[in-house]
Amino acid sequence: MMSTDTPNASRRNLLKGSVALAVAAPFVGTLQAFATRQAHAANPLPPIAGPYGSLRPVKDMATGLELLQLPPGFNYKSFSWAGDVMSDGQPVPGKHDGMGVVGVSRGRRGREIVLIRNHEVGGSASRIPAPAIYDQVSLANGQQPGGGNTTIRFPYGIGQDVRTEPSLGGTLVNCAGGVTPWGTWLSCEETITDLTSSGGLKHGYVFEVRPEADKTTGQPIVAMGRFKHEAVCVDPRTSIVYQTEDQRNVAGYYRFIPENRSMRPAALEEGGRLQAARVKGLSGAMLLAPEVGDEYQLEWVDIAEPDADPQGSQSGPYVQARAAGGLTMSRGEGIWYHRGKAYIVDTSAGRDSQGREGQGEGCVWMHDLRTDRITCIFASNDNVIANNPDNVTVSPRGGVLLCEDGGGVLDEYGFGERLIGLTGSGEPYIFAKNNIVFNDVEAAAAGKNVAGGDYRNKEFAGACFDPTGHFLFVNAQTPGITFAIWGPWKRGSL
Repeated sequence: MMSTDTPNASRRNLLKGSVALAVAAPFVGTLQAFATRQAHAANPLPPIAGPYGSLRPVKDMATGLELLQLPPGFNYKSFSWAGDVMSDGQPVPGKHDGMGVVGVSRGRRGREIVLIRNHEVGGSASRIPAPAIYDQVSLANGQQPGGGNTTIRFPYGIGQDVRTEPSLGGTLVNCAGGVTPWGTWLSCEETITDLTSSGGLKHGYVFEVRPEADKTTGQPIVAMGRFKHEAVCVDPRTSIVYQTEDQRNVAGYYRFIPENRSMRPAALEEGGRLQAARVKGLSGAMLLAPEVGDEYQLEWVDIAEPDADPQGSQSGPYVQARAAGGLTMSRGEGIWYHRGKAYIVDTSAGRDSQGREGQGEGCVWMHDLRTDRITCIFASNDNVIANNPDNVTVSPRGGVLLCEDGGGVLDEYGFGERLIGLTGSGEPYIFAKNNIVFNDVEAAAAGKNVAGGDYRNKEFAGACFDPTGHFLFVNAQTPGITFAIWGPWKRGSL
C-alpha cells in the first residue's frame, strides 16, 4: 500500500522512536512540549520570563549611555567602537561581526583576554592595515577589499584601557568563523566574489588568524572550500572542522578533515579533504522547515573540487554535494562546539505565512559528533519567540545563547534586537535587548566617531564567553560596538 505520509512526515519518521529521541532527551522532550503549547495558543507565546529576571535599561560604564537592556545585577562596558583609535593610530574598522576568545595572556598590565573579531566589510576606500594582507588589488572605482580582522586585548581589570590592533586585511565580508583548540581564529569570507579580472584574487575562503598578528600568513585554506562561509567549529577530539554555508535554500553542511592533525597553527593550511553531509537513506534531503525533535543520521560524501567555481547562485561545493545526494539547509549560520556537540543555527528555517519552506524565523540543530546524528532542538514559528537567530555560543556552564538578526521585534521591552537564551529545560527567554539610541551630540560627548541614530534594529553578533565564564563578549554590528557583560550568571542557564 502506498504511504499517505507527506514528504516531510516521511523524513521526520525516518529516525523517530525511543532510541532516536533518547539522544537529546530531556532537552528535546521539553522543547516539544513548548512547541505544542505554541501551536495551540491563540497567539504565539512570547519567550518566558527568564531565570535572570526582567530587563531594564542599564548605563554603559564607559560612556554613560543606556545602550543595553539587561536583567538586575548585570553590568557592561563598551569598547573598541568603530572609529576608535587602534594601537597603530588607525581607526577601528566597522561592521563588527563574528568573534571568539582565543586565549588569556599575561601582558604588561596583568592577565588579558585575547579576542579576535571579524569585520563584515566588502569594498571600501581603505583596507585594514594589518601585517598580513590577502588581496592587495585596488579597483578602478577606488575600492579595495575592506574586510578582515582585529585583535582585542581586554584586561581582567575592567578599569584599564582595552587595546585593539589589526590582524588580517585584504579579505571580503568576513562574517563569522570559529576558535580552534590550539588558540587561533578561523575567519570566514561570506562571499564568492572573483576579482581576478581586475587583477585581484578569488574570494570565498577561510583564513587562520593568530593572536600575534605578525605570525598570521594571510593565506586562504583553499582545501576547506570556496563558498559563502558563515561559521566553523573544530572537534578537539579529531581536529575535524565543521562548516556552515549561508546561501538561501541552496546551502550545504560541510566538514574538513585535515591531513595534519597536530593541532598547531598552520596545520590546516597543509590541506585536507572536504566532505558534505548527506542524510542516510534520504538522498537530497531538504531540511528547510524542521520541527523540534526531527532527527536524522548523517553520512559524508567527498567533494572532489573544493575550489570549483559557482554555477549561478549555487557554490561549486554545493553543486557537487547535491549531485551526490547531499542535504540542503536554508541558511546555515552560527555553529559552536561544546562537549562533543555542534550547535548549528539555520537562520531562516521554517515557513512563512504563505507556507513557503526556508522562509521562516529560524531553528537550532544539535549535531552529536560521535554518532553523526543531527536533531532539531529549537524552532521558532514567530519572531516574538526568536527573530532569525544568527550567531550562537554556548557558555562554559552549557547554556545556549542566540544572537538575533531579523531587523528588530516589538515585545514587552519595546523594539529592538535581542540575545535569546535557552533554559536548562529548553525554553527561550530574553537575556538582553539592543537599546542603542543616541544623537550626534551624545556621541561626541562620549568621544565616539560614529553618527547618532536609532540602531536598535541592528544585529547582535560574535557572542562568546571568556574561559572562566565571567565575561560575555558580544558585538552590535552597527554602528560597530563591542561589549563585555558580567553579572550573576549562576542564577540561570548561562
